[in-house]
Amino acid sequence: MTEGALAGLRVIDAATLAAGPLIATWMGEQGAEVIKVEQPDGGDPLRQWGAQRDGIGLMWKSVARNKKCVTLNLRLEAGRALLRSLTRQADVVIMNLRPSTLDKWGLGYGNLAADNPGLVMVHVTGYGAGGPKSDWPGFGTLGEAMSGFAHLTGTPDGPPTLPSFMLADGVAGLTATYAVMMALYHRDTSGGSAGGGRGQLIDINLIEPLARLLEQSVLTYDQLGTIPVRTGNRWDISAPRNTYRTSDGRWLAMSGSAPSIAMRALRAVGRPELTEDPKFAEAQQRLKNAAEIDEIMAGWIGQRTLDEALAVFEEAGVAAAPIYDAEQLLDDPQLRARNVYPSVDDPELGSMRIQAPVPRFSATPGAVSHLGPRLGAHNAEVYRELLGIDDGRLAELHEQGVI
Repeated sequence: MTEGALAGLRVIDAATLAAGPLIATWMGEQGAEVIKVEQPDGGDPLRQWGAQRDGIGLMWKSVARNKKCVTLNLRLEAGRALLRSLTRQADVVIMNLRPSTLDKWGLGYGNLAADNPGLVMVHVTGYGAGGPKSDWPGFGTLGEAMSGFAHLTGTPDGPPTLPSFMLADGVAGLTATYAVMMALYHRDTSGGSAGGGRGQLIDINLIEPLARLLEQSVLTYDQLGTIPVRTGNRWDISAPRNTYRTSDGRWLAMSGSAPSIAMRALRAVGRPELTEDPKFAEAQQRLKNAAEIDEIMAGWIGQRTLDEALAVFEEAGVAAAPIYDAEQLLDDPQLRARNVYPSVDDPELGSMRIQAPVPRFSATPGAVSHLGPRLGAHNAEVYRELLGIDDGRLAELHEQGVI
């Protein structure tokens, strides 16, 4: 592991499943020391989540990259005491227990910050602190539903559509990651009563970060009184904008978000006269006639193979791209040239291709030192070196079910 941009920071990842652990994953890629805390009876459910090979969760292997894994039983006071000891020596702690559970177990921010005023705590919940649902359990699916995403996704005559990947968790995790960096910056640079080296609590949920990306529908309703509806792969701010099937059964996506690109697309498909027609040359009129543009594009693309269509669009400077599956993604020349999916050695899987850290830094590049470890793989290392617990006491804690 190279000295990343976050070298010297210590993060306690005491969350489960996706949003919270992803924050720690991204910080660990950039050099932070991440200690992953799991229950001794099975660990993070992410270990059993999704596709597996020989009983080993593949998503776990990626999300737990670069992390040191320890076990402690939060249901026992001795386990909670261990967690408090870890947070005393940490910069960041990530939790996703219900607010009532945090308070009952004495793990709220006030308790932890009393012993470590510089601690930044991220609390990930389904609905956020305060309000009638603050203590309800929540998952990304509910965030995707309540944010408005599902309402806008799908065909006009079809049902609201949920994503087949962890969208709400990912957006919440990304939002929380930059929030952590702002809180650390404030802690380390601000003076006066509001700063002075003090950390703070970051309240993040699974609805609001995704809803922020869908804010246009709220703005439209607030100002115009209309509720946007599902439009399939079209979008009411851009035309042409859709997916189109080629003659060889492949698919192509196109975006005409910039007026100049839309005009290039019309010329590329042999309809230059339409660039002089007000129905298509003017942006708002073009949106009103999106169905006609779609028909023109679909007809032209459908008579050509994917490679033939892309060659014409590339020559004309049109924004178009192939729609990839996983195999095609791994084989793309651009992504291969950038080594986006390196192969990482692993003692359980032999090796595994994973996505490299994003974004890329010129002076302090991120790195992946190892994939997700076995449950409790770093108990001895962390508890000995960080907390000074000797082998005899570790054995007692193990026998008592604490670790």
